Amino acid sequence: MKQEYLKYIRDNVFPTAFCPGCGHGILLNAFVSALGELDYDQDNLVLVSGIGCGGWIASPHMNTDTLHTTHGRAIPFAIGVKLANPKLKVVVISGDGDLTTIGGNHLIHAARRRIPITVICGNNNIYGMTGGQASATTPVGAKTMTTPLGNDYRPFDLVKLVKGAGGEHVYRYTAFHAMQMKKAFKDVLQKDDFSFFDILTGCPVQYGRRNELREPAKMIQWMKDNSVLYSGEYHDDKIMVGKF
Repeated sequence: MKQEYLKYIRDNVFPTAFCPGCGHGILLNAFVSALGELDYDQDNLVLVSGIGCGGWIASPHMNTDTLHTTHGRAIPFAIGVKLANPKLKVVVISGDGDLTTIGGNHLIHAARRRIPITVICGNNNIYGMTGGQASATTPVGAKTMTTPLGNDYRPFDLVKLVKGAGGEHVYRYTAFHAMQMKKAFKDVLQKDDFSFFDILTGCPVQYGRRNELREPAKMIQWMKDNSVLYSGEYHDDKIMVGKF
């Protein structure tokens, strides 16, 4: 990250609270780099987060106006900010437990109504902060604290969920795709439409150690090897990445 981009970061928060190898840091870097390349006006940006490791991406790291809200309720708070001052760019950054498990109802209705906010889900497929419970995005067969023998339930495909609810600007990337992620962030920061990002960040500590992906480099390599760029044909057995 370029030195001049650090104006978007509160330097007093370091060393970061993220675990070593956490992909949330890659998401944070990509978002800050997008702001820096645009020389984005900090006074025109409000970031909203919920509870969980993903909620730490925006608050306390970002040197902008931020709201750290109750669990599962980040999107309603963001909608309130946007209604109060429609000129602001409002971005929600939180995790899969917060946005899609506890707060999933708010997500689909924001997409249905096409509220002009951006929602970024740092999706590590598990409740990371609270002990490693299964979430709505935990893959079938994955081991968690609450599914020690493997998860039986089919997870949400967040791209299909948000598209099905009416979202038009929908993206997915992994922590491996940092450059593509940054470019997409730059695109949506310059628009005032509803947009959604499913960012697979990975959690080596809670998810990885239970599923033979404890080493961060191994998890990133797994993301690379199992990702396919979306070009009109969807493969359910792969991680489809790109703009949908």
